[in-house]
Amino acid sequence: MSFAVETTGLVKIFGDNRAVDGVDLQVPRGAVYGLLGPNGAGKTTVVRMLATLLRPDGGTALVFGHDVAREPDAVRSRVSLTGQYASVDEDLTGTENLVLLARLLGHRRPAARARAAQLLEAFGLSEAATRQVKKYSGGMRRRIDIAASILNTPDLLFLDEPTTGLDPRSRNQVWDIIREVVAHGTTVLLTTQYLDEADRLAGRIAVIDLGKVIAEGTPGSLKASIGAGTVHVRLRDPARRPEAVSLITATLDTPVQLDSDPVALTAPAASAERAALALGALAGAGILVDDFSLGQPSLDEVFLALTAQGAPA
Repeated sequence: MSFAVETTGLVKIFGDNRAVDGVDLQVPRGAVYGLLGPNGAGKTTVVRMLATLLRPDGGTALVFGHDVAREPDAVRSRVSLTGQYASVDEDLTGTENLVLLARLLGHRRPAARARAAQLLEAFGLSEAATRQVKKYSGGMRRRIDIAASILNTPDLLFLDEPTTGLDPRSRNQVWDIIREVVAHGTTVLLTTQYLDEADRLAGRIAVIDLGKVIAEGTPGSLKASIGAGTVHVRLRDPARRPEAVSLITATLDTPVQLDSDPVALTAPAASAERAALALGALAGAGILVDDFSLGQPSLDEVFLALTAQGAPA
């Protein structure tokens, strides 16, 4: 199988900081692949190397078989990048921005105007086409920025935290655009710190922390990796929380995740039977419970469990 992106032992060093520390990736073609991790994990640095904006200090990176260090022009001809901040000119209108960029990409003026109009319509920006971008909302700016990235349809689109700071409605609009881009054959490499975003969009996910890949797989396989389910408990008396934590930890043989809510506890469970034993242990100790449930773990819980365990790269 050929991949859109393949990296082996990818490294980037800034002074004493190994921002990317031996990252191995295989990104399938024609789908969304998520790079998930907190701020400072190394996600953006990986993307900048793959987009030929930074030169790797070690390892190899291939984009559609082209080495990013030795064949940067071949890589650039097949990729596009939307960064964390809008890159369009805020003093120009939506139409003026897209026409200008299309002309720079080699389109003749009539073709540039036609392509700009097509994208503005597709992204729901036709009514704002003649307004300056500085008067757009945050969600509209992200949409015009993504539109600019696909004036010439790329084989690979890097989206670096495209929904940071957006309200839920705008985030959903951007998600719909990403799905549409992929439906037309473009591979998307998405970096995000929003776990629900990766869960909804990505077919496979690499979890990155401190410059290393600590887990990789489908959202379902990552959730399954920390247990068959997650126990959620709400205690009647917050004063019994320390005792409840000890009992659940001993019964499930796993650390309990504490919530800011003083009566809420969460822990992965290997099976429904083990979850039932935890409930029995609480009842046996006279600890009253207002709510007890067993559900599929979320990606938030996966990430917390992986980083807490110090999973190997």
